[in-house]
Amino acid sequence: MKHRAKSNRPDDCNFVSKGGLKLAFALSHFSIQAANKTAADLGSHQGGFVDCLLQNQAQKVYSVDTCYGTLAWKLRQDPRVVLYERTNALHWRSPEPLDLVTIDVGWTKQEHIIPIALRSIKPSGEILSLLKGQYEISDKEKRILTQEEVLEVAKKLVSFFQPKFQKIEYALSPYPGSAGNHEVWFYLAQPVLT
Repeated sequence: MKHRAKSNRPDDCNFVSKGGLKLAFALSHFSIQAANKTAADLGSHQGGFVDCLLQNQAQKVYSVDTCYGTLAWKLRQDPRVVLYERTNALHWRSPEPLDLVTIDVGWTKQEHIIPIALRSIKPSGEILSLLKGQYEISDKEKRILTQEEVLEVAKKLVSFFQPKFQKIEYALSPYPGSAGNHEVWFYLAQPVLT
């Protein structure tokens, strides 16, 4: 019997993983155009976000993940993808200023990962980050947060990032995370120049 890797892809998904559906929602909801842009995806894993960016005509996508060998084969073969495997996004430096950074990382708080994206974007750049509430609370209380609790965390993060961005919006993702976790999309743009 042949072993098959567990798929994170619903049958009706046109992307390599459910992450593509999540990002497609965010691009549409916040009216973001990926066409002809240079982007980075922090926490690529199988590459759902990367696939979505490419299908939306991104010019180039830097794919950054701590894992090795998890990015879908078709994305590895795409000349628009620049792969950084075995690379912690917290220590990654973009080789060029970026138009767009997408983020879907586990075990890392938004207050730590968004500054990495901020230092990588152009003054006109945009950031889309997927907030996973269970990673925003202390290790002692790790659990699935209710929708209300996740939205409360989102509001606190808006206050935290307001000095750094002129535009911050957030929206509840219609696609739950693993184990039914509620997730919230953050859109951050127009960085405050210091």
